[in-house]
Amino acid sequence: MVLALPPLISSESPFPRRPSVSGRFLFVNDEKLHVRGVTYGTFRPRDGDCEFPPPHVLEADFAAMAGNGMNTVRTYTVPPRWVLDAAAACGLRIMVGLPWEQHVAFLDDRNRARSIEQRVRAGVRACAGHPAVLCYAIGNEIPAGIVRWHGRRRVERFLERLCRAAKAEDPEGLVTYVNFPSTEYLELPFLDLVAFNVYLESPRPLRAYLARLQNLAGDRPLLLAELGFDSRRHGTGEQERVLRWQIETAAAAGCAGALVFGWTDEWHRGGHDIDDWDFGLTTRDRRPKPALDAVRAAFAKLPPRPAADWPRVSVVVCTYNGQATLRDCLDGLVKLDYPDYEVIVVNDGSTDATAAIAAGFPYQVISTENRGLSAARNTGLQAATGEIVAYTDDDARPDPDWLTQLALTFGGTQHAGVGGPNIPPPGDGAMAECVANAPGGPIHVLLSDREAEHIPGCNMAFRKQCLDAIGGFDPQFRTAGDDVDVCWRLQERGWTLGFNPTAVVWHHRRNSLRAYWRQQRGYGRAEALLERKWPERYNAPGHLSWRGRLYGLGLPHAVLPRRWRIYHGTWGCGLFQQLYRPADGALAALPLMPEWHLLLAPLAVLSALGLAWPPLLLALPVLGVCLSALVVQAIRGAAHARFPTPPRSRWTELRLRALTAVLYLAQPLARLSGRLAHGLTPWRRRGSGRLALPRPRVLDRWSEHWRPAEEWAGQVEAALLGMGAAFQRGGEFDRWELHVRGGLLGAARVRMAVEEHGANRQLARYRVWPRCSPLALLLLTGFAGLTAAAGAAGETVAVAALGGGFGTLLLRLAIECGSATATALRAIRHRAAERSGSRARAEEAA
Repeated sequence: MVLALPPLISSESPFPRRPSVSGRFLFVNDEKLHVRGVTYGTFRPRDGDCEFPPPHVLEADFAAMAGNGMNTVRTYTVPPRWVLDAAAACGLRIMVGLPWEQHVAFLDDRNRARSIEQRVRAGVRACAGHPAVLCYAIGNEIPAGIVRWHGRRRVERFLERLCRAAKAEDPEGLVTYVNFPSTEYLELPFLDLVAFNVYLESPRPLRAYLARLQNLAGDRPLLLAELGFDSRRHGTGEQERVLRWQIETAAAAGCAGALVFGWTDEWHRGGHDIDDWDFGLTTRDRRPKPALDAVRAAFAKLPPRPAADWPRVSVVVCTYNGQATLRDCLDGLVKLDYPDYEVIVVNDGSTDATAAIAAGFPYQVISTENRGLSAARNTGLQAATGEIVAYTDDDARPDPDWLTQLALTFGGTQHAGVGGPNIPPPGDGAMAECVANAPGGPIHVLLSDREAEHIPGCNMAFRKQCLDAIGGFDPQFRTAGDDVDVCWRLQERGWTLGFNPTAVVWHHRRNSLRAYWRQQRGYGRAEALLERKWPERYNAPGHLSWRGRLYGLGLPHAVLPRRWRIYHGTWGCGLFQQLYRPADGALAALPLMPEWHLLLAPLAVLSALGLAWPPLLLALPVLGVCLSALVVQAIRGAAHARFPTPPRSRWTELRLRALTAVLYLAQPLARLSGRLAHGLTPWRRRGSGRLALPRPRVLDRWSEHWRPAEEWAGQVEAALLGMGAAFQRGGEFDRWELHVRGGLLGAARVRMAVEEHGANRQLARYRVWPRCSPLALLLLTGFAGLTAAAGAAGETVAVAALGGGFGTLLLRLAIECGSATATALRAIRHRAAERSGSRARAEEAA
């Protein structure tokens, strides 16, 4: 039975509020809570069923933990109230473990599953409302074999069921599930925080794996629920060394905290005392090991604090009529915890109260006429005196440790730039929360867990010398696109970009449909500008394909669920089991593009012509499928939405998801509107603007000076870059060197051979020929067949309409092939500079 003791805490609790989650951090009363903890138990039951030591032992243990800088204790069984009281009296919080028989096939028996839920409810109910509770762990390391037996979807649904049960008993309680690497693939977005047990005995693998876990955690805190080292096998000295760097590595990775396994070597499991492992910081009779001092010293350094010799940082905030959110942004900058930084506010010709708000803060304010975002950022760059220049927007509030985390990444790498996540804050209203879950928001693109392809403009920092080297930001990008352009230009120089998951800014989303539409239309315009400058990065319809993976809320969801595979290892025994999702194929990705809407118009026209010739009514079901694809994509996106403020009722949640679905439908239309208005159309032509007869040609170029074949081809490529042509290089299995696009339907290809004529003399031969795209062949064949069929049926109206479509397509194909041929010929004749590998040199030569 449980020993009843009088409460050890008074009504004046040392914990005025329970912990909460905000973004990647735990908070108590607006202060971050960094978990510095240790595991406790399990112990041999006494007095029948109490699985904790006698009160005098437990109180001494808790006092020693607190005296060694710890603030959290993880238990593996439900603690009685007197244990919670004892923890609170020592200033400790309890991570409450809710045990159940997870090592058996628990879902094969409905009664067992129901009993598990009832015990979880009872365990939470026993602790509900106590101020010492940090969170509830609804499970711990379900074995990989059991998950494989049931299937991950069934296990995920059952854990969600347990989470809802726990929330029902203690609505304010935080809930987690303690996972481990062999079931890493479990997707549990309903949890408040992500917890993992990780035992890696080398710093480099641990750093890499924690970076991966941070990306899996998304916008939630990552807690290391167990780390440890066995002193019996490796010695107490090695345990001391390893635990020190494990804690320091977890802190550097931005974890919300770490718990060391365990407090004492005393350990009881499965009805037996475990006496062949010694993971404790103290022995079984509570004598401290050297590791305890190491852990205390490592915990004392949490969270990482910047040193006085860290680089000076210039923070630049560019604002235009940002009075609604600017004060919150500048107030956040005042609270930055960094020893040496300056803030430069660039007022880009605002006509509201922006200037007056900025003047109320101790910052340098530079007012200019309205010249656009890039020009404003360049103004801030010129005024910056820091070694690092960090940019954020006037509608973003940085976390107090923002600069510290950015500087940590700069200090440990050679990256030219570093970015971090931007998380929508709670409390902005229902519309803002729906916009945060809709596509088109600022996202980061990662090439690996720590290297980025793109970092968004609201949270990016660069080495000043690198920005100066590329000439800063391109002024043509007045409202958006400047961050994408500067990332590409830095990478073109051979530099890299980094990503720190805990360098967080809280970014307010648009709070009205009109503002969201205007923003997305501006993004469409920025895409048009980017495509003109970087045509080789866009495909024929005008769609950009990132090399890396996109992270963030509001990502488009394919119409059909993506295939996934789990690496289980032989016989399901892999130590690190990961989820692999192949990229969407071309057909699956089509409905995700804004250009998908352009397909609806010709299908609607064909369906209307069906009134004159009924066979064309076959286009009507195709039109229905295309429209259905858009609706299904919107519904799937809304179903995956997560709202910072939990909906008060089921009806409220349905309204929010319906509004999110509407935004999914509106976003591509708004983006398409901006793209079309600024020339980014599938029927656009790129290149010289001239036309040539689309027929095969051969051009020769003689040289008295020997050059490698790569240089001959490189000169043509540099000339194409200078003309703004859209092209791609041939692959390793292609018999052509360059594919020059004339548009969606036609192109031209270039093949090269270099003849050697002795005495360093060469003759470079280029063959250029037009190429019809598969889409053009399909459309021409379809229109020709339909025209012939309509003619055979004597349908004059249908013949005229379909024949006109065929003729228009044929003429367009000839123009695009002729344009691509002319562009290729001009590039071959163009005398490019010797150094043809660099875009900057190519632009000068052009």
